[in-house]
Amino acid sequence: MAAEAHVRPQDQGNRFLAGPGLSLTVAVDGNYLQVQRRDAAPAAFRLDTTIGRLSPLTLPDGLDDAAIMTMAAIEAVLARQPAMQRLLLDVATPPQLLRRLGEDGVVTYQDDLPLVLPEMFMQQPGPWTGRTRSPFAQRYVMTGDRRHPQRPPKPSGVVYARFIPWLAQTIRFHAATLEDHLPLLHRWMNDPRVDAFWNEAGSLEHHRQYLSTLIADPHMLPLIGSFDDVPFGYFELYWAKENRLAPFYDAADYDRGWHVVVGEDAFRGRDFISAWLPSLMHYMFLDDCRTQRIVGEPAAAHHQQLRNLERSGFARIKNFSFPHKRATLVMLLRERFFEDRLWLPAESPQAASSGLSARADAVL
Repeated sequence: MAAEAHVRPQDQGNRFLAGPGLSLTVAVDGNYLQVQRRDAAPAAFRLDTTIGRLSPLTLPDGLDDAAIMTMAAIEAVLARQPAMQRLLLDVATPPQLLRRLGEDGVVTYQDDLPLVLPEMFMQQPGPWTGRTRSPFAQRYVMTGDRRHPQRPPKPSGVVYARFIPWLAQTIRFHAATLEDHLPLLHRWMNDPRVDAFWNEAGSLEHHRQYLSTLIADPHMLPLIGSFDDVPFGYFELYWAKENRLAPFYDAADYDRGWHVVVGEDAFRGRDFISAWLPSLMHYMFLDDCRTQRIVGEPAAAHHQQLRNLERSGFARIKNFSFPHKRATLVMLLRERFFEDRLWLPAESPQAASSGLSARADAVL
């Protein structure tokens, strides 16, 4: 059977973007999937929804291409079937491909059957970060009076990309640069709504110095978020061990924290938060597999934000006092994020009727 006959590439409503840099397109027609990439022969798969089994029909000759395309098909299936607890790979899948996927932790075995578990699959960095390097070698250094692991060189360009099926849009996080992003940061920081929380309104030169300092700081990573290449927000990621937060709790070597500015009003609200918030957490866990906790320090009086962070998987640890504010330490565990599938939005009636999900309770 030629799987291509079952897939209508012109049907844009059934297309899912996947793979490193969203470089692959998965066209879905009923139980058939076709994975296409410009520089490789397509692959085709059949999904048996009654038992949750994915069977390859055609695969490219190269093992690397076959693995990437199989992972793209798996991502599309799991995104479209959010309640799926496991995905069985057909035992007729080429053994060298199963071996490769098993070595990467994509496939595990139960009763000699090759299975894909969503909580393991989503910990693969390649599809969303475009890289599969080993963790940066550990070497301890001192910053002031704090001993911590030496941090890796700053990334450049797009560090994370993910297709969001309930929006039919792509989210990307870009490493911020003065050349590309200073005007955006300047405009957003001077927005009265933003300044009420950040207190960083000022001149273009003030923001040039602000961003330059962060880019040069090994423990900080400023990012710009975009939906379909339209910038919407600014994020600051930090290693907690070297941060101002460290003295207020027992910071582990690879704990990471974050701050956010949503600069564009058109991208505020639950539909977009359900995309950028879990995607940002996903990126931080993927960036270094040794990161077991993500922390934050919202204002203790911001009760709505705290409630919504709790709904998104964060636990309240304690209240404490910074020099500039009374704060609440919140924490998200890696195990909870992946075991509870917090990269997916919670179910809503509208989403259930459409076969997708939308996290209606993640509004910050």
